[in-house]
Amino acid sequence: MKAVAVFPGRREVAAIDQPEPRVCAEGEVRLRMLEVGVCGTDKEIVSFHLGTPPPGCDYLILGHESLSAVEETGPGVSRIRPGDLVVSAVRHPCAHASCDACRSGNQDFCKTGDYRERGIKELHGFMTGTVIDQERHLHVIPPELREVAVLVEPLTIAEKVFLQLAEIQGRLPWRHERPRAVVLGAGPVGLLGAMGLVQAGFETWVYSRARVPNPKAAIAVAIGAEYVSSEDQTFARFAARVGNIDLVYEAMGAPQLAFDALKWLGFNGVFVFTGVPRADASVSFDTAPVVLNLVVKNQIVMGTVNAGSGAFDAAIRDLGAFLERWPAAVRSLITGRYPIDRFHEAIFGPPGGIKNVIVLEQEQADFRPPLA
Repeated sequence: MKAVAVFPGRREVAAIDQPEPRVCAEGEVRLRMLEVGVCGTDKEIVSFHLGTPPPGCDYLILGHESLSAVEETGPGVSRIRPGDLVVSAVRHPCAHASCDACRSGNQDFCKTGDYRERGIKELHGFMTGTVIDQERHLHVIPPELREVAVLVEPLTIAEKVFLQLAEIQGRLPWRHERPRAVVLGAGPVGLLGAMGLVQAGFETWVYSRARVPNPKAAIAVAIGAEYVSSEDQTFARFAARVGNIDLVYEAMGAPQLAFDALKWLGFNGVFVFTGVPRADASVSFDTAPVVLNLVVKNQIVMGTVNAGSGAFDAAIRDLGAFLERWPAAVRSLITGRYPIDRFHEAIFGPPGGIKNVIVLEQEQADFRPPLA
């Protein structure tokens, strides 16, 4: 079967042939891969800035945003059945007995750093025909979400934020006014986060680079958010118009803009970093006003990565709610579907679309060129 792999040692990305895997252990499930989303992390891996092959292997199979169908279940599997649509968790726990996060099923809070991640760190990913996974890492998808279910994994990033935010907001039990949120970036993680914020009742703005009109701005407006281009307004001018910003949800991996925005976080505000900057990104950062604001305005800065089981469950539920409320906007997030033999176009092609998807079943490929 075909797979798309990166060879860090020789700085090569190539299609390879892999043997079909077999179920052979307790709790294993054989998955027929249907779709795999392409994201910024994949682009960093194929640029050789990230990515670690499994021990003893010189390549890493790409892909961590998945949708698959269950083909076969092994002994001890009770929750998953053949024919189910499933999305797989990305992060697997470390093996250290001392890591109470991983031992309690919360490997997204791993304390040792020795976790493994599908298609990213020491575990092969999903950009291939068939995969073996453990039942405990699988989340069943309702059939009505089939066409957009590949968006579940990127939505889990926002859902983990919302779960933590609910805990943080408990410190402000007197609040009754409508909160204001600013999303930095209009990629899939940003727009899915904006959908979640609007759904939760936030007055929401999306602040991104491209001028209107553009497809990302159109989605933001369609869900009830306001879109503002950084080419038209500095963040300082924009923030003055918004007023007290309760939440900044950073989803672009651009540290300079993020730290510029941090200066404008409001009283009792929360700033969430979700984007990972390039290793060579440089930042000019005036710390004094930021630290002053953190102290006198009771602010919180947090980072979040990956997601646990609760975030996957919430993402499946909320994606269904989004699709019912904004069907055209949700479907518009997927702007290109490519068969696996055209993976190079999906991964290395010119920017312009929102979410590119590799379709593993050739007859299901519905190629649409990325939007300009």
